[in-house]
Amino acid sequence: MAVKSMTAADNAAAPVPVPLTEQDLAVADRIAGTSIFLGASALLIGVTLGVMQGLEHVGINLYKYVQPWVATYYHGLTMHGVLNALVWTTFFIVGFFTYAIVRSLNRPLRYPWLNVLGLLVMVIGLLTAAVPMLTNNASVLYTFYPPMKADWSCYLGLTLVVVGSWMAGWGYFFTLYAWRKEHPGQKQPFIALTVSITMAMWQLATLGVAAEILFLLLPWSLGLVQGTDPLLGRTLFWFFGHPLVYFWLLPAYVSWYAMLPAQTGGKLFSEQLARLVFWLFLLLSTPVGFHHQYTDPGIPQAWKFLHTTITFSLAFPSFLTAFTVVASLEVGARALGGKGYFGWIRKLNWGNPSYAAQNLAMILFVFGGIGGITNASFNLNLAVHNTIWIPGHFHLTVASASTLTFFGILYWLAPALTKRKLFAPKLALAQAWTWFIGMLLMGNALHLLGLHFGAPRRTMLGSAPYASPDWNPFLMESAVGVTFLAISATLLYIVLIGTLFNKKSDVEVKMPVAEPLNPSQSIPKWLDSWTPWVFGAVALVLVAYGPMLYQLIRDIELTSPGWRVW
Repeated sequence: MAVKSMTAADNAAAPVPVPLTEQDLAVADRIAGTSIFLGASALLIGVTLGVMQGLEHVGINLYKYVQPWVATYYHGLTMHGVLNALVWTTFFIVGFFTYAIVRSLNRPLRYPWLNVLGLLVMVIGLLTAAVPMLTNNASVLYTFYPPMKADWSCYLGLTLVVVGSWMAGWGYFFTLYAWRKEHPGQKQPFIALTVSITMAMWQLATLGVAAEILFLLLPWSLGLVQGTDPLLGRTLFWFFGHPLVYFWLLPAYVSWYAMLPAQTGGKLFSEQLARLVFWLFLLLSTPVGFHHQYTDPGIPQAWKFLHTTITFSLAFPSFLTAFTVVASLEVGARALGGKGYFGWIRKLNWGNPSYAAQNLAMILFVFGGIGGITNASFNLNLAVHNTIWIPGHFHLTVASASTLTFFGILYWLAPALTKRKLFAPKLALAQAWTWFIGMLLMGNALHLLGLHFGAPRRTMLGSAPYASPDWNPFLMESAVGVTFLAISATLLYIVLIGTLFNKKSDVEVKMPVAEPLNPSQSIPKWLDSWTPWVFGAVALVLVAYGPMLYQLIRDIELTSPGWRVW
């Protein structure tokens, strides 16, 4: 059933569309620019600490040169995880989405003060959490598993970062709703719709971590209760922890589907399939957390099996993405003269650093996705659980598929925000390739170390007395990869800072938008309607988590004291 066209009666009753003025664009751009600047600043610190960890594994200990700022390996590891996986990603996504939604809808933010307030709350939360992390009072790693106990201000700060991102999402929802009121009967623009779907998934998924912090960790860390329940805490964390991966990934999908084809002369192969993919992620992303708890006692096997099944079902929208995005790029390459089964690949826009970074990110994500299927398989998971395979896997997701895509987005977004020409495009291109090579080497080494040798994760391998000489070739491979990543990060900040101060100003850069291959193709109403997908997502969460959470809360035992093991 196609979406009906707007009738004369609808047109008469609809509010007059609000025009998008230069002042409105300036407000959105200031929010976007500030958010991305803060995220990139956090990434700089996080990447530096990551390089130190990788070099420590081969016996090069740089921590002695940064004390007392980084007191221990685990102090640095905590800041690396929080700054890269939580702060960089969340601040970048909020900035990117704020820039994109107003241009997709061609209308201003409905309540710009709400988005400004949301960013302010995120900044307050970041500063609140930064104090205990920097002073080594919250070295509990980014998963902050109880019964390790951080200072209460760390938990409060992270909560405020999440609440601020909720407020940003509310601003997008109000803006999209206002657009729909002004354009009754018209399909929702693809970018604005997918931005809103991503934030809706985030609102649902973060309920778990919000509940964990507000009802378990904050009262415990404040001394209001003497103990906590580690199993309930882990369960509520993974309610959020795996959907977090899709919060990293879906903004990359927004670019891969809706923007990247335009950068190489392509078109969106199927808008229907693209919309279906995002709705499926909203539906399936949250009720999958028990596949991170295969080794946890207290979770019955039936519930682990249910979450395993849902986790495997998420491969379906990923396969649809692989087909649709590659087809969209192939359309452009063949229009430029590409021939043969694979010869068209050479015609893609590899000389454009924005395009190259994102295509290389997609290649790395193929390996990350395959590793994810291993992690979700019960028997295979037992072989790699808590080994260094796991960091190898998520460095191919958050650090490759997402972060390398974000770099590619920055190579057009930074000039668009600053009105200055991209500094040294060849350096930017080199940055993309060195990051790709570095992640490929490091990811391969960590996967093999975990699978074949059982090397543990979250460990100072360079100082571990049980480290085997058989590990050395792979640790060296990882260190070479880390060196490439250090070079790449240096190039990134040279390009970004050079762009910020580039004298070639007043450059007009527009957001790339891929036109549909078949613009006359109708969109079924069920692919343009929120109601079935939102209700379905909530219902599936209630089925997959409700009975187990009821049992864990019913049998809660606040008996585990807090531990400070650093």
